[in-house]
Order: sequence, then structure tokens, then C-alpha cells
Amino acid sequence: MAVVRDYSTPSQKELKRDLETHLEHYVGYLNQCKPLSVSMINSIRHLKMKISNIHPGIPEIQAKEELLVAIGDYEREKILLAEEAISQTAIEKIADGDVILTYGCSSLITSLLINARKKEKKFRVILLDGRPYRRGVHTLRRLMANDVPCSYALVSAIQPLIKEANKVFLGAHALLANGNVMSSIGSSQVALVARSHNIPVLVCCETYKFCERVQSDAFVYNELGDPGDLIGPDEGSESLRCKWKDLDALYILNLQYDVTPADMVSAVITELGMLPCTSVPVVLRLKYG
Repeated sequence: MAVVRDYSTPSQKELKRDLETHLEHYVGYLNQCKPLSVSMINSIRHLKMKISNIHPGIPEIQAKEELLVAIGDYEREKILLAEEAISQTAIEKIADGDVILTYGCSSLITSLLINARKKEKKFRVILLDGRPYRRGVHTLRRLMANDVPCSYALVSAIQPLIKEANKVFLGAHALLANGNVMSSIGSSQVALVARSHNIPVLVCCETYKFCERVQSDAFVYNELGDPGDLIGPDEGSESLRCKWKDLDALYILNLQYDVTPADMVSAVITELGMLPCTSVPVVLRLKYG
């Protein structure tokens, strides 16, 4: 919002053309720092569409005010209200006595579990986490602070723990056009094991994370983390920690995301309700025409 608020149209320039060019510099810089997520790409796409629809005859102050209102509406409707709607739908699927297994750190999953607890649902959570970042610890702290009964383990312990669960809730980084789910690395392993035990896998995902990209594996498009993170200060020998970059036979691959096939997901909970993974093209067609 600060980009729009601080913008001033140069003389002999048209606001909607110059502002879009101005915006591209910021987007390019962000993309250099870290690859843009699907949600960021869709948000930028929405803003550009609003900029292109600005009538050339209106004053700059009014145009900027309309853009700021559009940004606020997008945040409220697509993110905040969407999270509330998803939370309400997901809570209806939680019954007393349930054991819910989840993975990693998803703010949406964490919020709905906390809301379910506030509505006096009696359930227990099995929280699985993965190396090297162990982001699930943040989820664990929030759940414990809200008196949600939890068990915590690394994803390598999923086989004995999955037998205790009767539902799996997962977050999503993106939902692809072929119905596959892109999420934190390790999510597909959780979904695979759950399916082998006939346990329903419910993915919670706002529709602003839906995208037209088609991807069947995690190697065509992904984000690479720092390889050194996989060899932490407590991992391996001192010589390996210091010299792994000089070992030609060793290549450390620290992928950030994986892709879960659509047939391993029972349903996707969105602000539009519960949908099959294959509904992505329909939703995108309704949104963008």
C-alpha cells in the first residue's frame, strides 16, 4: 500500500501506465530476493488489473484512493474473511474424540484448530515436523498456549503415529491447475502414508492460492534453500561441515516444497466450501473469466 500511497505521477505521464512500470521495479526486486509465491503473483495480478481499469480522466488523489480501497478489500475478502470461512467449514468436520494429524507450520491450520478448541471441541493433535527448519515448533507453541492437547514428533515417526489419527489436515502453498497440491516439503509423504491407512486428507487453501500452472513433480519448479542448513552445527563430522562445498561427489539439495498428487487428497476446504482438487480450472475461470 505504501507504494501506491507514496507515488506521484511525473509530468507528461499517465498514472495507470507509469504506476504499473513503477510497480514492476519493486516486483523485480522482491523476485530477486526470493521467488514470488503464487499468492503474491495473484495479488500483484489483481492490483495491476485495478490499475489498468483506472479512468484516465480522474484526479490522481482519487485514483490512488480507489487503489488503496481495492487493496484493502482484497486483503479483507480474499485473506481474512476467507480464513474465517475455511475455519468454520473445517471445524464442522472435527468431532469430539478426533485425533487430527497435521504437518509443519500453517497459520490457517493453526487458527482453525485453536478456534475449534475455543468452541469446546474435544480432540487431540499430532503435530509432525521436518528438518532442517522445524517450523512446526511455532505451531506447537501457539497450540499449547491455547490448551490444545498435542503430541510432537518428526515426520520420520509417521508410521506408528498415523495409526492413532483419524483425520489429516494440511496447509498449502498453492493448488495447481491439474489438482496437485504444492506445499511444504514432507507434506506429500504425510498424504501418502495417510492414504495407505485410508485416513481422509483435507487440505485447507484459500482460492487466491489457485494457479494456472501444471506440475506433476517437485523438480520442474521449486525453491532451493541454503544447502548448509541441512548440515547444521550438530550434524556430521567437523570435516564434513567445513569442507562439503569442496566435495565434488556431494550435492546437497534442500528443496522447500513438494507436490502431492490430487488422488491423495480427499477434499480441499476453501472459502467457497469443500471442493475436489480438480475444481481449480473452474474456480479460475469464474474469477478471471
